[in-house]
Amino acid sequence: MDPEALITHYGLQPIPQEGGLFRETWKGPERPDGGPEGTAIVALLTAHDYSALHRLPYAETWHFYLGDPLELLLLAPDGTARTVVIGPDVLDGQHVQYTIPARTWMGGRVVAGGAWSFFGCTMAPGFTYDGYEHGDAAELTARYPDQADRISALCRPA
Repeated sequence: MDPEALITHYGLQPIPQEGGLFRETWKGPERPDGGPEGTAIVALLTAHDYSALHRLPYAETWHFYLGDPLELLLLAPDGTARTVVIGPDVLDGQHVQYTIPARTWMGGRVVAGGAWSFFGCTMAPGFTYDGYEHGDAAELTARYPDQADRISALCRPA
């Protein structure tokens, strides 16, 4: 299995602003507010790309599928930061599934020395671009100064 085969098989396309490649695999029925009940995607990151820091209005669950582990930087609304790794080695602290709370800044990349990671994300209520908030390096560094280097590495212009 290699990334090119996954890109072709799933018809993956660039994720706007955030980075990586994706394809929506499910979108639930429309809610009264016009958004979907839920959504699911599959996504691919390579060692040469990253998921830029962003936050969403609802919790999002990340699922590890194939490849190398993915390291996620999580910046909580209370000012704390943590790192979570989604990957296959659950007995060594990795997670095959991890739910990121609503309004938490999240960004990630393939672990050092890795080549690619294939994963999925689900949300209920579902993802809409109206709910996506792109991270600004200066603002996030001011709020989480102890994470300045990692924030800088996981931000890109909107």
